[in-house]
Amino acid sequence: MISLIHKSGCLLQIRRSGASNISLIGSLSCASFPTSEKRCIASQSLPRSTWNSSGCNNSAADTTINAYRPAIVARRKIHHHTTVPSKLCKDASTALQLSGLKSGDTVAVGGFGLGGIPETLLNTLSAWEDGPSNLTVASLTAGVDGFGLGKLFECGKVKRMISSYVGENKNFERMFFTGELEVELVPQGTIAARLRAAGAGQPAIFTPAGAGTCYANGGIPLKYAPDGTVAVHTKPRPTQVFDGKEYVMEYALRPDVSLVKAYKADTRGNLVFRGTSSNANPDCAVAGKVVIAEAETIVEAGELDPDEIHLSGVYVDHLIHAENNEKRIERLRETDAGKVMDISGPRGRIVKRAAKEFRDGMYVNLGIGDTFDSLQASSFIPEGVHIELQAENGLMGLGPYPDPSLGQIADPDFINAGKETVTAVAGASSFHSSESFNMIRGGHMDLTILGGMQCSSSGDLASFFIPGKLLKGMGGAMDLVSSPSTVVVTMEHTAKDGSHKILEECTLPLTGKGVVDRIITDMCVFDCDKRGLNNGGLTLIEIAQGITIDDVRAATSCSFDVVEGDIPLMEEP
Repeated sequence: MISLIHKSGCLLQIRRSGASNISLIGSLSCASFPTSEKRCIASQSLPRSTWNSSGCNNSAADTTINAYRPAIVARRKIHHHTTVPSKLCKDASTALQLSGLKSGDTVAVGGFGLGGIPETLLNTLSAWEDGPSNLTVASLTAGVDGFGLGKLFECGKVKRMISSYVGENKNFERMFFTGELEVELVPQGTIAARLRAAGAGQPAIFTPAGAGTCYANGGIPLKYAPDGTVAVHTKPRPTQVFDGKEYVMEYALRPDVSLVKAYKADTRGNLVFRGTSSNANPDCAVAGKVVIAEAETIVEAGELDPDEIHLSGVYVDHLIHAENNEKRIERLRETDAGKVMDISGPRGRIVKRAAKEFRDGMYVNLGIGDTFDSLQASSFIPEGVHIELQAENGLMGLGPYPDPSLGQIADPDFINAGKETVTAVAGASSFHSSESFNMIRGGHMDLTILGGMQCSSSGDLASFFIPGKLLKGMGGAMDLVSSPSTVVVTMEHTAKDGSHKILEECTLPLTGKGVVDRIITDMCVFDCDKRGLNNGGLTLIEIAQGITIDDVRAATSCSFDVVEGDIPLMEEP
């Protein structure tokens, strides 16, 4: 008979039967798990010399522990025989100094827009006189002027930014086009996946996002000269074909230091996130060589139920309290009960036709912009059709904008991909960025509807960048359109200046090559044979009232076929 005291305080009585069996025979009492009813799990610790490099036991005896009925214990705080080490630092300045951050390092920063950003750490780093400079910063978005990451750019500490979307930061855009800042635009899902790969010890990943575009082929401006000319372009990325489909090889992104934000933490660094404020925070944390987390609430080790912890403290090196916790809302959107948005004219025609794409039970991503706003607020979704909307920043079950008349308060921890305040429907779930894009790339979404600047007759889409004029970034669009889901593009048929947007070949940098299944405009609906099953090209399948085929041809810079028989008319809003 062997009696062992487990580190949790459990008494283990182990009987050895010959050399072939070890079994638990004693009762187990444990206070290690703080919930009212939790299974007490005990383990036997064997000398390290008996284990080989693969984690297997090398001793002659079979050390399998027989199954036993776990004890049920009442909730109470953990009582340790030794003091549990704490990762809590007194302030952000101390944590940053302990991290060893130095000039030239790469820093990953959690957050999406202003949601879930580590405000305290960013404010302290920005104000650090003679602190680290020439930093490379990796973050999903670039934030806004004068707040969060915006402060870091303004104080001149950043040399290069790796991001997917920078459209709301005017100072950032100015710095880029005048050569003060290098910008490496990377698809949002790719950033998250590269971070996850680093945390998993994987050197690289393969993704379809950006394949066949200038993102993979090289040529996107990386740095401008002061006179506005392009000084440096991106280089081609390695690609590989699997099962007839091209994939881009992306190297893992291993930051020297990661700065993340959590809703709650314990002193051991275990983290809990809330709503869409999770976003890329867990992905940044698993990837960093050194990780600093700030949390709104910090409790003693043992006060968090193990099942409520989203990220293990094994990934966190230093912890601080979030002293700066403004949690600014970037785009406050609210609605009134029973009020239906008045959507008329060409825009209403597009939205009403887009709503006919929905089928009951679909999982749908609507992208961002006017079509999303309109579908959210209109009554165009067919009666009896239930769809579940996904926001790629980490929410499945996207609900309407909050309604103050119903007691709903705008919550900065629940935003959509357009950084607007939203609600979550019953049965919704939240998750981190890499999981969100796993759903997309893995074919778990049924339908993607998004806007575009240009479409080609072969299903190419351009939607993120006008060289020298407009810097937005691809956001999650490259991931969405390269996924197995059906892709529908909604846009006005011509630009405001009358120039054509449906072309034989796109003249703007591509978001996706051969990815569009259907184009819905204010003039008509085209089906796109992107796989060339019927010799490729576009087919006109619906037309707006009062519009002729000749009108469509005059506004379209490519040839197209026309559906046989009478052409169905698009419904008016």
